[in-house]
Amino acid sequence: MKVLGGPASQLLGSRVAREIGCELAIVEFKQFPDGELYLRVTEELDGDTLVVQSTTSNDDIVYLLQLIDAASDGYLRVVIPYFGYARQDKRFKLGEPISARAIAQTIGADEAYVVNIHDPASLDYFQLRSGKKAVSLSAARLIGTHLKSMEFTSPLLIAPDEGATALVSDVSQAMGCEFDVLVKKRVTSEHVEIQPKTVDVDAREVIVVDDMISTGGTMAEAIKLLRGQGARQVHVACIHPVLSLNARLRLYRAGVDSIIATDTIEKAESVISVAPLIKDGIEGR
Repeated sequence: MKVLGGPASQLLGSRVAREIGCELAIVEFKQFPDGELYLRVTEELDGDTLVVQSTTSNDDIVYLLQLIDAASDGYLRVVIPYFGYARQDKRFKLGEPISARAIAQTIGADEAYVVNIHDPASLDYFQLRSGKKAVSLSAARLIGTHLKSMEFTSPLLIAPDEGATALVSDVSQAMGCEFDVLVKKRVTSEHVEIQPKTVDVDAREVIVVDDMISTGGTMAEAIKLLRGQGARQVHVACIHPVLSLNARLRLYRAGVDSIIATDTIEKAESVISVAPLIKDGIEGR
């Protein structure tokens, strides 16, 4: 099997190839003056192929489709570590497309893998050549193991809202520490407080965990809140570090000690690789 690392996942693609023990093919890519994208695999693909490409931009989607077409003659596995448009998984207003479905239906592969997709129900949108179902792999255990290696003295995991509770629970099991969730408590008709549901954070090392950090607004508010309640340290951890616009400035201004993320999106904060997770997912299929 040869591994093709797309433009958005060159480092992760290389790590996956090393984990699996497969040859890493060289992919050339460029943009023409009119904006069209060009891609070429520089060697023959005559058997099984594994494509690794996150879709963090519209260009990344086009590159993914080009990679799929270039490798379509053999058995093809596609890994989309960060699946763009996944949050547009329902029709909220009349006339809206279900963009997650529109993108998923273009993936002409035999197997498809994503990492912590926004809603697992979106996996049903993939129409794979083999008839198999797309798979969402969870990086929760990898995050928990990494946090455990940081050797905190009194750690506490926090889910920023109820929606992140399942993820944080899984991370806490791997880390071996307790967790709590931030909840809104209405004090008066005009005043709402946000605080941990049951656990006191005073003098503790708090790690706020979510699947994604985008603009950083919600995380910044959580950091300021926890600092105000006496947390000794506040870290944030996520699977997908979108970190758009001035997200880093917001988080550090709010008082974060560190930002910890995986390499589903390759950023400076991507200190945890999901390559072992992808290897296990493919080999366990």
